[in-house]
Amino acid sequence: MHRHANLAEALMDRALLCAAGEALAHPVPGGGEQRISYAALDARARAVATWLRLRDAPGRRVLLALDPGPHAAAALLGCLYAGAVAVPVPAPTASRTEAERTAAIAKDAAVDLVLTETAHATETSRRLSLVGRTGITCLAVDGLGADGPGPDVLGADATAPTATAPPTGTAPPGLPDSGPVRTTADSLALLAYEAGPATAPRGAPITHGNLLAAMPALRQALATGPRSRIGGWLPRHHTLGLVGQLLHPLWLGATAVPLPVRPYRADPVAWLRALDRHRITETVAPDTCYARCVAEATDEQLAGLDLSRLRTALDAAEPVSAATMAAFRRRCAPAGLRPGALLAGYAPAQAAPLLIAEGRGPVPGLDLRVLDPATRRRVPDGVVGEIWVRGPAVSARHGGRPADTETAVGGFLRTGDLGVARDGEIRMTGRSHEGHPADSFVVAGMALHPQDVERELLRCGRPLGSARVFCAGPGTGPLVVVQEVRAASGSRAALARLAGRTRDRVAEEFGAVTGAVLLVRPGTVRRAGSHKVPRATLREQFLRGEVRPLYQDAEPGLRTPAEPASGGAA
Repeated sequence: MHRHANLAEALMDRALLCAAGEALAHPVPGGGEQRISYAALDARARAVATWLRLRDAPGRRVLLALDPGPHAAAALLGCLYAGAVAVPVPAPTASRTEAERTAAIAKDAAVDLVLTETAHATETSRRLSLVGRTGITCLAVDGLGADGPGPDVLGADATAPTATAPPTGTAPPGLPDSGPVRTTADSLALLAYEAGPATAPRGAPITHGNLLAAMPALRQALATGPRSRIGGWLPRHHTLGLVGQLLHPLWLGATAVPLPVRPYRADPVAWLRALDRHRITETVAPDTCYARCVAEATDEQLAGLDLSRLRTALDAAEPVSAATMAAFRRRCAPAGLRPGALLAGYAPAQAAPLLIAEGRGPVPGLDLRVLDPATRRRVPDGVVGEIWVRGPAVSARHGGRPADTETAVGGFLRTGDLGVARDGEIRMTGRSHEGHPADSFVVAGMALHPQDVERELLRCGRPLGSARVFCAGPGTGPLVVVQEVRAASGSRAALARLAGRTRDRVAEEFGAVTGAVLLVRPGTVRRAGSHKVPRATLREQFLRGEVRPLYQDAEPGLRTPAEPASGGAA
């Protein structure tokens, strides 16, 4: 493809060249898939772009709240075609934390328009009203035909078109031309909100130039090509899922297979079945997903799988365990997994939408360093430091508030990831979060903000009280909850039910598995007044066995604390 001024031009050219090709293979209930051609997706995206341009959208912020699939793809491409700035958020669920986060993002980004689906239009409008963003024009993309803009909110749940007629390149009479708006490489394309707690999210501005530079890097890391079928369950409101598993295959002329997030994150064996069923050739998943596949997949389940089509399975998005990779290779070899398919990788922060894979060479133009954050000097090979990254695919700024300026120094992005350099390659070892702008953990490859979890656990009601949440590893690994119980007495069965309530709340709100729950006496987490014990301090006490719980429920193999305190359950 020739050099393009923006990603929209590249995607439109690809749609013309591959009009009859399969752009999306969208999984549907029952195990089948809905196949969407490049021509059909392009036509729907042009209709969205026309609707946006009628509302003077170029340069304006557009909230995208849709389920993974054809409508979400058309909405994103429509924003790029129209020169608008896409602000992706998850489709509404029952999670109150997600609702608060969406509302805060809408306020922080000052969104002007909303693209959603009929099923989510009412709830999305309600969330915007929480922060005074009322009266914003909203389009239900699933009710938008390919011939024109239609009404703002439609009640019919239409199926995405599958016709392969070539796009016209022009709008209906009286409507704006549906060709791409003349944006430049410096024009903003996305605002990615992965950093910061739900009440104060921070957006990473990503330009068309960043996206164009990321595409060859992704192709190199994943070894993708036009015949690839790229899929996975990484969230589409996160840059790695959005760029790596949707925009990248469409840029290539390949097929994107967008899997829903929660079912496959909760059941990694079902993810293996999806890789087989949808003939996926390249995928990315966190180390814990591979580890759970090893632990949970039975011989009978693996016997029915064919993983021979999988050319690249990247273990990234959290620290990589060599033991996990070796065990996964052994476990899945009988299912046809190729010996060289599973590779260790690294995915930088959300302001750098790219991947690095071990053994596939350095990314051209990318400057990746491991530094001592205090001295800002390189550390020797094998010594843990903070990973800093700079290059054309990396956003030049992160956040946009004065408080965030420490995340970008001298053109480098401070990722907040800890890592080591060896033989010219870098491997992530953990996260830096205490006293650092990177105030998130990495749990099962997902950014999780401890403030959000602790605030949600306060809503569990009596007799549970304040909680502290941390990871057993340095900013990553199994999640540990230390929660006070206001009534220190109680039977073991009663305390077990309270621990189960805590686990269930974390799973329902955040889709995360809790590695250990410790129920403790009042004063363990919150001292006199409003002072709470720092997470880092409580984590060190936990690892040294100095936390004395009334009750503990921990995964096998997780370092457990001291014996229960006297007077509580045994």
